[in-house]
Amino acid sequence: MFKSIIYILLPATFLVISCNNNDSKGTESIPATEQTIRNQIKQYPDSLELHNKLVDYFASNNDYGAALKETNIVIKKDSSNPTLWDAKARLLFLNGDTTGAIDALNRAIEIFPDPQYIISLGTIYAQTNNPLALAMADALLNAPRANAALQALFIKGLYYSYSGDKAQAVSFFDKCLTTDYTFLDAYREKAIALYEMAKYEEALKVLETATTVQKTYEEGWYWMGKCYQKLNKNKEAIESYRMALQFDPEFIEAKDALGKLGVKG
Repeated sequence: MFKSIIYILLPATFLVISCNNNDSKGTESIPATEQTIRNQIKQYPDSLELHNKLVDYFASNNDYGAALKETNIVIKKDSSNPTLWDAKARLLFLNGDTTGAIDALNRAIEIFPDPQYIISLGTIYAQTNNPLALAMADALLNAPRANAALQALFIKGLYYSYSGDKAQAVSFFDKCLTTDYTFLDAYREKAIALYEMAKYEEALKVLETATTVQKTYEEGWYWMGKCYQKLNKNKEAIESYRMALQFDPEFIEAKDALGKLGVKG
């Protein structure tokens, strides 16, 4: 299924999150897996791996509220740690709170202007059609040591795509692919821009390249299906959606697309 662009664009920052060892709930009401992790953290309170494991547990169950609760507990104790604010931003973004994510990232950048935080902030600005995305991208391009030219170009492409200038967006995604032909996000976003311009044949060629670069790229197969449908090639569309599900059995959008074509996913 689709993942937030900001979440797949960057490698996940190691989440330095602590748990609340004074949880008011009785242990009998806590799921066994969660209780096991909490007990481990009580034994090894300084283990970053265990703290991250607890947040991952909540996130894997889509319980971002619980993950955020754990994050906030630690931030109260160490509010000057930019990694904690970055972790909070990611969780807020996944929980649908874009404004909160922006505030948390700005806080992280105020403490330490790490290029990864700037990339994350610029990506959110791009997806919310905020021209500050271009400023973030230029800041990255003007800082060679950041080594983030590819991400800066992608942010610009996203901004123009979300602001409706699809042709300009395509030009930036092309620059991304010239820099790194394996950058799957750029293939997808270029194909989506072409799709929204009703250039379905061109979009298909982009997606065919993407799925050649990585055959298991489920989103590439899904968008191929959408393009084939627009071209009234339902047989090919069905095959593409099935390929998407082969590589991601939980791809809800692909299942829905097949259902609308009268085919069981």
